[in-house]
Amino acid sequence: MSSNSTKGLGIYRIFSFPNPRIMTANPTEKIELGNQNIFFDRELSWVDFNYRVLEESFDKENPLLERLKFLCITESNLDEFFMVRVAGLLNLKNAGIEEKSLNGKRTSETIAELYSKVGQFVKKQYESLDEILIELKENKIVVVQDPSELAGDDIQFVKNYYKREVSSILTPLAIDPSHPFPHILNRTLNLGITLYSDDDKNKMKELFAIVQVPSVLPRFLQLPPNQESDTRRYFPLEEIIKLHLGDLFYGMNVKQIHTFKIVRDADISINEEQNIGDLLTTMKNELKNRMWGDAVRLDVHSGAGHIKELLRGLLELEEYQVMEIPTLLSLNDMMFFQGLEKTSHLKFSYPVPKSGFAAKKSESIFSEIRKNDHLLHHPYESFKSIEDMLKIASQDPKVLAIKMTLYRTSGDSPIIQYLGEAAENGKQVTVLVELKARFDEERNIRWAKKLEDSGVHVVYGVVGLKIHCKMLLIVRREEDKLNRYVHLGTGNYNSTTARYYTDISLFTANPEITEDVAILFNTITSSGKMPRLSKIYAAPTFLKEEFLRLIQRETENAKAGKQARVIFKMNSLVDPDVILKLYEASQAGVKIDLIIRGICCLRPGIPGVSDRINVRSIVGRYLEHSRIYSFENGGKPEVYLASADCMPRNFLRRIEVMFPILQDKHKKRIGKILELLIRDNTQARVLESDGSYTRLTPGDDDPAVNSQIDMVDI
Repeated sequence: MSSNSTKGLGIYRIFSFPNPRIMTANPTEKIELGNQNIFFDRELSWVDFNYRVLEESFDKENPLLERLKFLCITESNLDEFFMVRVAGLLNLKNAGIEEKSLNGKRTSETIAELYSKVGQFVKKQYESLDEILIELKENKIVVVQDPSELAGDDIQFVKNYYKREVSSILTPLAIDPSHPFPHILNRTLNLGITLYSDDDKNKMKELFAIVQVPSVLPRFLQLPPNQESDTRRYFPLEEIIKLHLGDLFYGMNVKQIHTFKIVRDADISINEEQNIGDLLTTMKNELKNRMWGDAVRLDVHSGAGHIKELLRGLLELEEYQVMEIPTLLSLNDMMFFQGLEKTSHLKFSYPVPKSGFAAKKSESIFSEIRKNDHLLHHPYESFKSIEDMLKIASQDPKVLAIKMTLYRTSGDSPIIQYLGEAAENGKQVTVLVELKARFDEERNIRWAKKLEDSGVHVVYGVVGLKIHCKMLLIVRREEDKLNRYVHLGTGNYNSTTARYYTDISLFTANPEITEDVAILFNTITSSGKMPRLSKIYAAPTFLKEEFLRLIQRETENAKAGKQARVIFKMNSLVDPDVILKLYEASQAGVKIDLIIRGICCLRPGIPGVSDRINVRSIVGRYLEHSRIYSFENGGKPEVYLASADCMPRNFLRRIEVMFPILQDKHKKRIGKILELLIRDNTQARVLESDGSYTRLTPGDDDPAVNSQIDMVDI
């Protein structure tokens, strides 16, 4: 299915947005970095991805609470994007640095376009919210936003709740020369209030004050049930506080009150060369600073007027950095409704994962891995197989050592427990914990200390790099020799996200792969120079070089008349050298299919340059997270899985691995997975040459293909 030929397919767009990135195709485009016509901007491409997530909140084929969840995800995504990427751009601008992106835009131009596009995005978010709130009401779930809708019993109930649970927590903060603007935490919900005193007859002297809406309390209070209806009603916490401002500002009259939220620069920058002696302590200190970074965005109620200008001045923000919000701020808090009882009919039904590879006895599980590699496709196959493997290894007296990387793990993960038990059972256990896993730093610090308390040797990252690879190595004594067993994956050792992220992982006892993994672990822990490995390609030393070589081989095969095809599945494609290599391969006649969930800086459909490249993004109930790289290799296909996307940071600033799938049956299975993704005509969006995405629907004679559902049979 070509992105340039959609004959036989129904096409629709739930909504369309003005796209300022339309470029004129030129058959003579030069394949070089300086040509801005052959690249899309990284940051704007990310916003396009978040639009695709937002589309799912409008899609009435999705259950109602799932639509609400998609909407909440867009808010969380957007906040993190501002806290890191937009904050970085603003820092460059403030330093007077005008870097150019791949498509030639200067930093200030990108910032202006980003804020403009995000402003449109926010309007669409609240159009979605309005629709969802109406449909929630039809399903007897009501969010009461107007206090006038409260009945007499409701008012007393709210008053009692305020006195019992809320009033003692609140702290009104006046802003005047003796009370400077307070430190307001990142992403917290607050009330901005202007007041005047009865003593001021002219009512010209105003007081400005702030009250933080306490995050330690539920955002929504369930009101008493109505005897005549089984409707569930909920009242926002900020509205409860508004009703009782007289208790906080005695003798004052409220002139204006509006909610607001500040999004701050939350990126952590550590000079690791200077802090190598105590990275853990340095990270703890930096995490405290995260909450007080410079403001990069202000969300405030529409019509806030004077309060908006007061806040904008106090935060030193430009007008374009203020987003006016029509109703409820902090949409992510609406995830509360996902947890309501008796709402299963408003959610996706998820199939029970297959057991995958699991065994009860040590001898049988290790024997099975020695006989054959075992491929797992999550969430269609249970992540519990990996947990079971660790549990067995922790108890098996023949297991002598366990080594593992942890980038992100879930809060209730049994993996931490099993690693600790293994150390307590006398095994040599080494865990590489990445402290710099963004927004999971605190959790990783907590688990690292717990592991150390159990006797695990914990390595806190590597100076200048992030440990992003996913590796588990088990060393076992068998018949007077030591055998190694390895697990490698495309996703994190996180049992929670493994239920909703698509990832592929491999158990193997292949001696070359296990030797490579053992060498890689020793290289990381010893801070040694990374050698060239036998089967695995590792960043930051060799991965990019080998990746470009593999693409070049397809190019040469196409020129020689041999079979040549590339299918890549990844989260993001940003690296310019990889993009240029793909353009050259397309020019040589290589057919290229790219399945890219998020950012794509490659521009498909340029005549004579990228007209053999098709790009699609699949967004649905699961987060497409696996990284698969398939090369036709003249009729002798090679398939690789990786922890890395094609981004400069993955190639140059992280420790990553790309590992081969060696057994034919597993290659064929991954081939079927890729082909199903390419045939998807319900959740797939095709990237056009002007930068827009077109969602596909099946034609009249075509069967519907939803890869995320149909994948259960592969």
